[in-house]
Amino acid sequence: MFSIKNVILHSNRIIMDKQGLLYNTERGQIIISEYGRNMQEMIRHLMEIEDRQKRTEAAQFIISVMAQMNPQVKQSDDYLHKLWDHLYIISDYQLDVDSPYPMPEPQARAERPRHVGYQNNHIEYGHYGHYMAKMVEMASAVDDEEARQALALSIANQMKRNYTEWGGNVVSDQQIIADLKNMSHGRLVLDEETKLNGVEPSMKPGQQGQGKKKKKKKQSNLKADMNNPNNPAYKKRKQQQQ
Repeated sequence: MFSIKNVILHSNRIIMDKQGLLYNTERGQIIISEYGRNMQEMIRHLMEIEDRQKRTEAAQFIISVMAQMNPQVKQSDDYLHKLWDHLYIISDYQLDVDSPYPMPEPQARAERPRHVGYQNNHIEYGHYGHYMAKMVEMASAVDDEEARQALALSIANQMKRNYTEWGGNVVSDQQIIADLKNMSHGRLVLDEETKLNGVEPSMKPGQQGQGKKKKKKKQSNLKADMNNPNNPAYKKRKQQQQ
């Protein structure tokens, strides 16, 4: 029984039989590598179908196969539009079918995207982060002494957290206070005896969960000991009940 699907699959087997023994260097370049060489040959065979209606039906079937081969494209809302664009691109913009979307312009693919540029921000204390440097700059501009001291303490605590979380090392409060003073050019100064709130260095994955398991195991063993006739506490409890 004739069907577009059978025609495409049959042509694909013929292509594989003819080119199965060829080296990749002897074949043409793959236009979009995500779909592979066989899909590219199927699309070329598609353009040889003379009847426009059958050619359109075959193109729709190939679109469904392309969606299965490249499933990540379905994450976008206009994935069908992208698949039709890919079909036209692989056909070298020569496919003539009744498509729900217009053929893309060849020049659009040749254009390079605009370079977004690189940030040239130089951060002297990079381990604290760019935003922390901005916070120090803004807090240094505060004129009110009491408010500036409160901001200095809050920023110092966050600097300690950033240091221990990202670096994984223990840092002294005096080091944080000294760095804050240098970063603010002497505007944010805390007493050297100030105690900062930080976090412990990051634990290895699964280490925290193991601690909880050991605690539960200890509790279960204690409960079992209370029901053990050889346990002195068990004998004492029995005597009290009598």
